[in-house]
Amino acid sequence: MSSAVPARTRRGDPAATAGWPLDPDVLHLNHGSFGTSPSATLVYQRRLRDELDRDPDGWFRELPERVAEARRSVAGWLGASEAGTALVPNASAGVTAVVSALRLRPGDRVMVTDHAYGAVDLAVRRYAERAGARVQTVAVPIDAGAEQIGALLRTAMDDGPPPALVAVDHITSATALLMPVRAIAADCRERGVRLLVDGAHAPGMLADPLAGLHGAYWVGNLHKWPCAPRGTAVLVADPADPDERQRLHPVIDSWGAPDPYPQRFDQQGTQDLTAWLAAPHAVRTVAAEYGGWDTVRERITALAEQAQRTVAERWGVRLRGVPALPAPSMRLVPLPPGVAADPPAAQAMQRLLAERHRVAAAVTTWHGRGFLRLSAHLYNTPADYHDFAERTRSTLLA
Repeated sequence: MSSAVPARTRRGDPAATAGWPLDPDVLHLNHGSFGTSPSATLVYQRRLRDELDRDPDGWFRELPERVAEARRSVAGWLGASEAGTALVPNASAGVTAVVSALRLRPGDRVMVTDHAYGAVDLAVRRYAERAGARVQTVAVPIDAGAEQIGALLRTAMDDGPPPALVAVDHITSATALLMPVRAIAADCRERGVRLLVDGAHAPGMLADPLAGLHGAYWVGNLHKWPCAPRGTAVLVADPADPDERQRLHPVIDSWGAPDPYPQRFDQQGTQDLTAWLAAPHAVRTVAAEYGGWDTVRERITALAEQAQRTVAERWGVRLRGVPALPAPSMRLVPLPPGVAADPPAAQAMQRLLAERHRVAAAVTTWHGRGFLRLSAHLYNTPADYHDFAERTRSTLLA
C-alpha cells in the first residue's frame, strides 16, 4: 500500500474516517494525547461489558485468566517476554510501580532530563524526596543529535557515584523528540545503572520499541498509537537480575498481591478491565484493515512529515528549534515568541482552538517557547493540515 493519502475537501471524508467513531465536525489532529479506537473494537468492548453485566460472578471468577491471555498477546506483539510484561492503566501507573519499588537511600541521586513528562517527573521527585534522595535534571537541547544526547547523559552519570536510576523518555511528549534509548541503555548497562524508559508514545509508532533495552524497565501506552481503548498500558521489566521484578507491585493491592510478577497485576478488584481485554482486538483490527503495522507506520510517518511542512509553509514559519531526531508521527511547528510561553498559556490556547475553530490539536511549551504538536494517524489526510493552517492562522500567529 502506498504511503500517500488522498487529499479531502471537507471534514468527515468517508474514505479517511470510515471505521472510526470520531465527530466529523471536529478536526482531530491530536491522536498523541488520548488516541481513539476503531469502531469495531469499541463494539467488541461493549459486548464484553454486556457479558460482565449478565453474570458478574462468573466474569470476575474467570477474569484473571482472560487478562493473562490479553497480556501474552500484547507481549508477543511488542516482542517482549511474557515473564516481564504486566498490564497497567497507563504509563504513569507503570512508572509509579517502578519508582515505588526502588530502594533509595538518603543521598542517592536519580537522573531525569528536562524533557520529562510532567506526571513522570512528579512521581520520581515524590519518591526521591520520601527517601531523602535528590533528583538531577540533565539539560538536553531540543535540536541535539544522538551523539550529543548520549554524551550529556554519560557525563552526568560519571560525575559522582553511579545514580540509583536514570529515567528518560523514549519519545518526549512536549517536544516530540525521539531519544536514542538503545545507546542510553548500553551506557547504563556498562555502568550498572538502572534505566527506566517512559515509552508512552512508542508502541505502534516504533516497529521494535524494546530492541536493545535489555536491563531496562519500560512503560508504554496502548491507547495511543495502537488504538486500544483508553486505560490500557504495559509495563515491561527486564532488569539485569530477574529477581528484581518481584519488587514490582501494582498501584492498588488486590487479591493478586501474593502472586509473583506479573500475575499480581492481573487482578485489580472490581475495576472494569474490558479495555485490557480489547487491546489485542484493536491491534489486530488496525493491522487487518490497513495492510499490517509496517504499512501503518509508513503511512502515518509520511503524513506527519507532510503535515509539518504544510503548516510551516502556509504560516511562513522556519523549522528552527525543533527536534533533529523527530518522533515518526508527531511533529512540532514553532509558535511566535510569547505564544503559549508557559503551561497555563498553552492550555488556554489549546482550549481556544477547540472552542473557536473546532480543532483538537496539542499546544505544548518548553523552556518558555510554545509549539504546535501535530499528530498523524489513519483517519487523517493532508487536507486536514491545510484546513488547520488556514483556519487557525489568525489565532496562533496574532
